[in-house]
Amino acid sequence: MKVRYSYLPQQFANADDLWAELKAFVPTGDFTLGKPLTEFENRFAKLIGTKHAIGVGSGTDAIKLSLKALGIGHGDEVITAANTFIATVGAINEIGARPVFVDCDDTFCMNVDQVEAAITPKTKAIVPVHFTGYMTDMVKLKPIADKHGLPIVEDACQSILGAQNGRNAGTWGNAGAFSLHPLKNLNVWSDGGVIVTDDDKLDHQLRLLRNHGMRNRDEIEVLGYNSRLDTIQAVVGNWLIPQTESIAAQRIANAAYYDEHLGKIPGIRIPPRRPDMQIVYHLYVIFAEKRDELLRYCVERDIEAKVHYPVPLYQQDGLKFLGYKPGDFPVTDRHTTEIITFPCDQHLGKAEMDWVIQTVTEFYRQG
Repeated sequence: MKVRYSYLPQQFANADDLWAELKAFVPTGDFTLGKPLTEFENRFAKLIGTKHAIGVGSGTDAIKLSLKALGIGHGDEVITAANTFIATVGAINEIGARPVFVDCDDTFCMNVDQVEAAITPKTKAIVPVHFTGYMTDMVKLKPIADKHGLPIVEDACQSILGAQNGRNAGTWGNAGAFSLHPLKNLNVWSDGGVIVTDDDKLDHQLRLLRNHGMRNRDEIEVLGYNSRLDTIQAVVGNWLIPQTESIAAQRIANAAYYDEHLGKIPGIRIPPRRPDMQIVYHLYVIFAEKRDELLRYCVERDIEAKVHYPVPLYQQDGLKFLGYKPGDFPVTDRHTTEIITFPCDQHLGKAEMDWVIQTVTEFYRQG
């Protein structure tokens, strides 16, 4: 049995109504900052629970523009997690700031207990990463940020509808950044992103920054960027957004099924599942002994398992300029040798999950 990783062919297999909406939209010519985008922004803000949502070109831009709107720039330091996708660090670097890493814990998110030690006079913001669908412990992080007067931009790109104490990812900081990349839990047909905030002034600044800094067609208020969410992608987003809660619920159910069965296998360790957190499983990641051998065994049996990620970000060639050395972030290092990701999406069937469970069981039985 094949257990594929990408579910996109299934997601859009029965989308005749979406094609009809796109066909009706094209003759309007409303391709830039059009009416469907405004509709999508309003619906997204309601879904997350914020006053404003601003559609931008990507999740990376959502982080970058948020930091820029908060006045972060050259020479500033921004604290973030040592184990994240490169886009988080790229966004910080792109505005001339310097990323400062903090190690993670076994939730794969920033170890908040280590944040205060990383703060220096140059620290100007914190970007917690809600990695894999978990949430950073915002209950502990926010008082630290407030104590030091540091704004928070939440990288919630992998955690739409993730929550702590019933409060959604993206609503704890000054701004929250989301990705609409095709493999995210709420996705479109290209790159796309959304910024959420309750701050009216920040909303105004972000809308300027995403559209060249233009107050109107003839007046430039600030120097900005070209980072608008395409209206045609907003049509796709409007078609999918009613499914977002059910998508999260199915991923949570699939993860619980995996946990119940994989957790009984010697050699597998399930990460902590904190009762105060809603984990939405953009990635279903567990710890495995003999991880590399298990990965090969699964791939040979047509299970598209993956590793997120096999090389620590801070040890990548492109980040050597930061001056970190091997061993600086031991938990991140350990994770790169122990973690494995299995498909967990909303279109996965029970038979496919059972094949994963059976395959993993057989691997460890064989020693």
